[in-house]
Amino acid sequence: MLALVVVFVVGVLAALVSQASGPELLSALRSSETMFALRLSLTLSVAAVLVGSLVGVPAAYFLARREFRGKGVFDTLLDVPLVMPPLVAGVGLLFLLGRGMLGGPLAQWGIHLVLSPWGALIAQTFVATPIVIRSAKAAFESVNPGYEAAAMTLGLSPWKVFVKINLPLAGRSIASGMILAWGRALGEFGATLMVAGATRFRTETLPIAVYLNVSSGQLGVAVACALVLVGTAFFLLLALRLVQHKGHVGL
Repeated sequence: MLALVVVFVVGVLAALVSQASGPELLSALRSSETMFALRLSLTLSVAAVLVGSLVGVPAAYFLARREFRGKGVFDTLLDVPLVMPPLVAGVGLLFLLGRGMLGGPLAQWGIHLVLSPWGALIAQTFVATPIVIRSAKAAFESVNPGYEAAAMTLGLSPWKVFVKINLPLAGRSIASGMILAWGRALGEFGATLMVAGATRFRTETLPIAVYLNVSSGQLGVAVACALVLVGTAFFLLLALRLVQHKGHVGL
Protein backbone atom coordinates (compact mmCIF):
# COMPACT_ATOMS: atom_id res chain seq x y z
CA MET A 1 0.00 0.00 0.00
CA LEU A 2 2.86 2.35 0.78
CA ALA A 3 4.33 1.78 -2.68
CA LEU A 4 0.94 2.52 -4.23
CA VAL A 5 0.72 5.88 -2.46
CA VAL A 6 4.29 6.77 -3.44
CA VAL A 7 3.62 5.84 -7.07
CA PHE A 8 0.48 7.97 -7.02
CA VAL A 9 2.37 11.02 -5.70
CA VAL A 10 5.22 10.54 -8.18
CA GLY A 11 2.65 10.11 -10.96
CA VAL A 12 1.05 13.48 -10.14
CA LEU A 13 4.46 15.20 -10.20
CA ALA A 14 5.42 13.47 -13.43
CA ALA A 15 2.12 14.52 -15.01
CA LEU A 16 2.90 18.13 -14.15
CA VAL A 17 6.40 18.04 -15.58
CA SER A 18 5.28 16.25 -18.74
CA GLN A 19 3.08 19.18 -19.76
CA ALA A 20 6.07 21.32 -20.73
CA SER A 21 9.37 20.58 -22.44
CA GLY A 22 12.65 21.27 -20.67
CA PRO A 23 13.49 24.53 -22.50
CA GLU A 24 9.89 25.73 -22.24
CA LEU A 25 9.77 24.99 -18.53
CA LEU A 26 13.11 26.71 -17.91
CA SER A 27 11.94 29.77 -19.82
CA ALA A 28 8.69 29.82 -17.85
CA LEU A 29 10.57 29.61 -14.55
CA ARG A 30 12.60 32.66 -15.54
CA SER A 31 9.64 34.64 -16.83
CA SER A 32 8.71 37.95 -15.23
CA GLU A 33 5.26 36.63 -14.36
CA THR A 34 6.62 33.64 -12.45
CA MET A 35 9.13 35.83 -10.61
CA PHE A 36 6.43 38.35 -9.70
CA ALA A 37 4.11 35.62 -8.41
CA LEU A 38 6.94 34.08 -6.39
CA ARG A 39 7.96 37.38 -4.80
CA LEU A 40 4.37 38.31 -3.97
CA SER A 41 3.60 34.86 -2.55
CA LEU A 42 6.68 34.84 -0.34
CA THR A 43 6.10 38.41 0.85
CA LEU A 44 2.42 37.90 1.67
CA SER A 45 2.80 34.46 3.24
CA VAL A 46 5.69 35.53 5.48
CA ALA A 47 3.79 38.67 6.51
CA ALA A 48 0.65 36.61 7.19
CA VAL A 49 2.57 34.21 9.45
CA LEU A 50 4.26 37.07 11.31
CA VAL A 51 0.96 38.86 11.89
CA GLY A 52 -0.72 35.60 12.82
CA SER A 53 2.06 34.78 15.29
CA LEU A 54 2.02 38.22 16.92
CA VAL A 55 -1.70 37.81 17.52
CA GLY A 56 -1.93 34.06 17.88
CA VAL A 57 0.88 33.25 20.32
CA PRO A 58 -0.36 35.59 23.12
CA ALA A 59 -3.93 34.42 22.48
CA ALA A 60 -2.81 30.79 22.71
CA TYR A 61 -0.98 31.47 25.98
CA PHE A 62 -4.09 33.11 27.43
CA LEU A 63 -6.25 30.14 26.39
CA ALA A 64 -3.76 27.66 27.81
CA ARG A 65 -3.34 29.36 31.18
CA ARG A 66 -6.68 31.04 31.95
CA GLU A 67 -10.14 29.73 32.69
CA PHE A 68 -13.11 32.00 31.98
CA ARG A 69 -16.77 31.77 31.17
CA GLY A 70 -17.39 30.93 27.53
CA LYS A 71 -13.87 29.61 26.94
CA GLY A 72 -15.21 26.56 25.11
CA VAL A 73 -17.15 28.77 22.71
CA PHE A 74 -14.10 30.91 21.96
CA ASP A 75 -11.95 27.82 21.54
CA THR A 76 -14.43 26.33 19.09
CA LEU A 77 -14.77 29.56 17.10
CA LEU A 78 -11.01 29.62 16.60
CA ASP A 79 -11.27 26.22 14.94
CA VAL A 80 -13.91 27.35 12.45
CA PRO A 81 -11.40 28.75 9.88
CA LEU A 82 -9.63 25.38 9.92
CA VAL A 83 -12.71 23.55 8.66
CA MET A 84 -14.37 26.35 6.71
CA PRO A 85 -14.06 25.94 2.92
CA PRO A 86 -11.63 28.62 1.65
CA LEU A 87 -14.17 29.84 -0.88
CA VAL A 88 -16.73 30.39 1.87
CA ALA A 89 -14.14 32.18 4.00
CA GLY A 90 -13.36 34.38 1.01
CA VAL A 91 -17.00 35.27 0.50
CA GLY A 92 -17.34 36.21 4.16
CA LEU A 93 -14.19 38.34 4.01
CA LEU A 94 -15.40 39.96 0.79
CA PHE A 95 -18.64 41.04 2.46
CA LEU A 96 -16.84 42.14 5.63
CA LEU A 97 -14.27 44.23 3.76
CA GLY A 98 -16.76 45.49 1.15
CA ARG A 99 -18.24 48.97 1.06
CA GLY A 100 -21.39 47.80 2.81
CA MET A 101 -19.41 47.12 6.00
CA LEU A 102 -15.78 47.95 6.84
CA GLY A 103 -14.85 48.95 3.29
CA GLY A 104 -17.00 52.10 3.35
CA PRO A 105 -15.36 53.80 6.35
CA LEU A 106 -11.90 52.64 5.25
CA ALA A 107 -12.45 54.07 1.75
CA GLN A 108 -12.96 57.50 3.29
CA TRP A 109 -9.40 57.24 4.57
CA GLY A 110 -8.15 56.11 1.16
CA ILE A 111 -7.75 52.50 2.23
CA HIS A 112 -9.00 49.91 -0.28
CA LEU A 113 -8.56 46.29 0.72
CA VAL A 114 -10.72 44.42 -1.77
CA LEU A 115 -9.03 43.57 -5.09
CA SER A 116 -5.64 44.55 -3.72
CA PRO A 117 -2.59 42.75 -2.29
CA TRP A 118 -3.75 43.90 1.16
CA GLY A 119 -6.88 41.83 0.68
CA ALA A 120 -4.71 38.81 -0.14
CA LEU A 121 -2.71 39.40 3.03
CA ILE A 122 -5.87 39.49 5.14
CA ALA A 123 -7.15 36.30 3.51
CA GLN A 124 -3.88 34.48 4.15
CA THR A 125 -3.70 35.76 7.73
CA PHE A 126 -7.24 34.52 8.33
CA VAL A 127 -6.35 30.96 7.34
CA ALA A 128 -2.87 30.92 8.92
CA THR A 129 -3.57 32.36 12.37
CA PRO A 130 -5.71 29.46 13.71
CA ILE A 131 -2.92 27.02 12.87
CA VAL A 132 -0.45 29.06 14.92
CA ILE A 133 -2.93 29.31 17.79
CA ARG A 134 -3.61 25.57 17.86
CA SER A 135 0.09 24.64 17.85
CA ALA A 136 1.05 27.30 20.39
CA LYS A 137 -1.82 26.43 22.74
CA ALA A 138 -0.83 22.76 22.77
CA ALA A 139 2.79 23.77 23.35
CA PHE A 140 1.98 26.03 26.30
CA GLU A 141 -0.27 23.38 27.84
CA SER A 142 2.66 20.96 27.76
CA VAL A 143 4.81 23.31 29.85
CA ASN A 144 4.68 22.50 33.55
CA PRO A 145 3.02 25.44 35.38
CA GLY A 146 5.37 24.73 38.27
CA TYR A 147 8.18 26.36 36.30
CA GLU A 148 6.18 29.58 36.13
CA ALA A 149 5.39 29.47 39.84
CA ALA A 150 9.05 28.91 40.70
CA ALA A 151 10.13 31.80 38.46
CA MET A 152 7.59 34.15 40.04
CA THR A 153 8.78 33.27 43.54
CA LEU A 154 12.22 34.40 42.39
CA GLY A 155 10.79 37.82 41.53
CA LEU A 156 10.24 37.57 37.77
CA SER A 157 7.30 39.53 36.39
CA PRO A 158 4.59 37.69 34.40
CA TRP A 159 5.99 39.19 31.18
CA LYS A 160 9.51 37.95 31.95
CA VAL A 161 8.13 34.53 32.89
CA PHE A 162 6.40 34.39 29.52
CA VAL A 163 9.51 35.45 27.58
CA LYS A 164 12.18 33.59 29.54
CA ILE A 165 10.33 30.44 30.59
CA ASN A 166 7.31 29.66 28.44
CA LEU A 167 8.52 30.77 25.03
CA PRO A 168 11.83 28.84 25.14
CA LEU A 169 10.14 25.67 26.40
CA ALA A 170 7.32 25.87 23.86
CA GLY A 171 9.48 27.32 21.09
CA ARG A 172 9.91 24.21 18.92
CA SER A 173 6.21 23.44 18.79
CA ILE A 174 5.41 27.06 18.04
CA ALA A 175 8.00 27.03 15.25
CA SER A 176 6.39 23.88 13.83
CA GLY A 177 3.02 25.60 13.84
CA MET A 178 4.47 28.63 12.09
CA ILE A 179 5.96 26.44 9.37
CA LEU A 180 2.62 24.70 8.83
CA ALA A 181 0.86 28.08 8.77
CA TRP A 182 3.40 29.37 6.24
CA GLY A 183 2.74 26.43 3.95
CA ARG A 184 -1.01 26.94 4.29
CA ALA A 185 -0.74 30.66 3.52
CA LEU A 186 1.60 30.06 0.58
CA GLY A 187 -0.86 27.70 -1.07
CA GLU A 188 -4.01 29.69 -0.24
CA PHE A 189 -6.24 30.14 -3.28
CA GLY A 190 -9.99 30.26 -2.63
CA ALA A 191 -10.15 33.06 -0.07
CA THR A 192 -7.45 35.03 -1.89
CA LEU A 193 -9.32 34.77 -5.18
CA MET A 194 -12.55 36.06 -3.65
CA VAL A 195 -11.01 38.97 -1.74
CA ALA A 196 -8.05 40.04 -3.88
CA GLY A 197 -9.22 38.86 -7.29
CA ALA A 198 -7.01 37.46 -10.03
CA THR A 199 -5.16 40.36 -11.65
CA ARG A 200 -1.85 39.69 -13.37
CA PHE A 201 1.12 41.53 -11.86
CA ARG A 202 -1.03 42.92 -9.04
CA THR A 203 -2.67 40.20 -6.93
CA GLU A 204 -1.05 37.27 -8.76
CA THR A 205 0.25 34.88 -6.15
CA LEU A 206 1.58 31.49 -7.26
CA PRO A 207 -1.79 29.68 -6.93
CA ILE A 208 -3.51 32.56 -8.75
CA ALA A 209 -0.85 32.39 -11.48
CA VAL A 210 -1.54 28.67 -11.93
CA TYR A 211 -5.27 29.38 -12.21
CA LEU A 212 -4.86 32.26 -14.67
CA ASN A 213 -2.45 30.46 -16.96
CA VAL A 214 -4.36 27.18 -17.03
CA SER A 215 -7.50 29.18 -17.89
CA SER A 216 -5.69 30.94 -20.75
CA GLY A 217 -3.91 27.83 -22.00
CA GLN A 218 -0.40 29.01 -21.01
CA LEU A 219 0.64 25.68 -19.55
CA GLY A 220 4.33 26.52 -19.37
CA VAL A 221 3.95 29.26 -16.76
CA ALA A 222 1.19 27.32 -14.98
CA VAL A 223 3.42 24.25 -14.60
CA ALA A 224 6.39 26.40 -13.57
CA CYS A 225 4.40 28.08 -10.80
CA ALA A 226 2.93 24.75 -9.72
CA LEU A 227 6.38 23.20 -9.45
CA VAL A 228 7.68 26.17 -7.47
CA LEU A 229 4.78 25.68 -5.05
CA VAL A 230 5.45 21.95 -4.77
CA GLY A 231 9.18 22.52 -4.29
CA THR A 232 8.60 25.14 -1.61
CA ALA A 233 6.12 22.89 0.17
CA PHE A 234 8.65 20.05 0.08
CA PHE A 235 11.35 22.17 1.73
CA LEU A 236 8.86 23.43 4.31
CA LEU A 237 8.03 19.84 5.20
CA LEU A 238 11.74 19.06 5.51
CA ALA A 239 12.15 22.07 7.81
CA LEU A 240 9.19 20.88 9.88
CA ARG A 241 10.66 17.39 10.23
CA LEU A 242 14.01 18.89 11.23
CA VAL A 243 12.42 21.05 13.92
CA GLN A 244 10.38 18.16 15.27
CA HIS A 245 13.36 15.80 15.18
CA LYS A 246 15.53 18.20 17.16
CA GLY A 247 12.71 18.63 19.63
CA HIS A 248 12.51 14.86 20.24
CA VAL A 249 16.31 14.65 20.54
CA GLY A 250 16.21 17.46 23.07
CA LEU A 251 13.71 15.55 25.15
